[in-house]
Amino acid sequence: MTDKQPAEIAQVAAETGAKKVHRTWDRVLVSAFLAGAYISFGAMVAITVSSGLDPETWGTLPTLWTGAAFTLGLVLVLIAGSDLATGNMMLVPLGAMQGRITVGDVARNLTLVLLGNLLGALFVAYFLAVSTGVIGDADSSGSAGLTFERLTQIAEGKTSGHTAWEIFLRGVGCNWLVCLAVWMSLSAASISGKILAIFFPIMAFVAMGFDHVVANMFFLPAAIFAGVPDVGWGDTLLNWLLAGAGNLVGAVVFVATSYWYLFLRDQPATAPAHGGEAPERA
Repeated sequence: MTDKQPAEIAQVAAETGAKKVHRTWDRVLVSAFLAGAYISFGAMVAITVSSGLDPETWGTLPTLWTGAAFTLGLVLVLIAGSDLATGNMMLVPLGAMQGRITVGDVARNLTLVLLGNLLGALFVAYFLAVSTGVIGDADSSGSAGLTFERLTQIAEGKTSGHTAWEIFLRGVGCNWLVCLAVWMSLSAASISGKILAIFFPIMAFVAMGFDHVVANMFFLPAAIFAGVPDVGWGDTLLNWLLAGAGNLVGAVVFVATSYWYLFLRDQPATAPAHGGEAPERA
């Protein structure tokens, strides 16, 4: 089996997106819960490996370690299989653009997947990050204290370090890269090829400080649960709204619409999508 070329990727992506809406709501919700948890695992390890690295000594290198470690999240999503809202923001609208599903199908799928992602992220943030002591509190010492300091740095940067316009644009850039990772993973015929396709775009968006709405569903609640000062639910919800809107634009405009125009506009769907699980998930 050989790797797919871009025009073939477009056909597979549209079919995958269409198949995602032909599942029962409970299966979608469970699949999305897993994806929210997987992204949170990537965020946890990213915090851990970049904790305690003084910027005065290391400069911006900690962001590289953060990005490289965070790739675990999307690797788990795509290889193990689950539904991530940011990937679905590209795949499901692409299925609609080719006439396989309706706009209503897109809206229902994204709403349910976002809910499942949020539940998975909150579960990991509360029970596996803070309650386990992996992320400490203000009084912690040792590794727990270092992870608390690193989480504080990340969360405060996301809630007070940027304007609303900057957060939105960072959401656009983030999901442009995330969806390219998903897109390129569809081209690979092997697991190693998929992982390689995922690694560089995900490492890049994290290293540049872009905003991923599902990752922020972990970072910001974890900061609140750990008692990080000046991080509250109001700022958290605003960040999710702005980052999510930017993620949607990045996915739909810069990936789904662009590749639909290049490869699918004059290629009607070969067959309607009916039941069954999608061969690739994101």
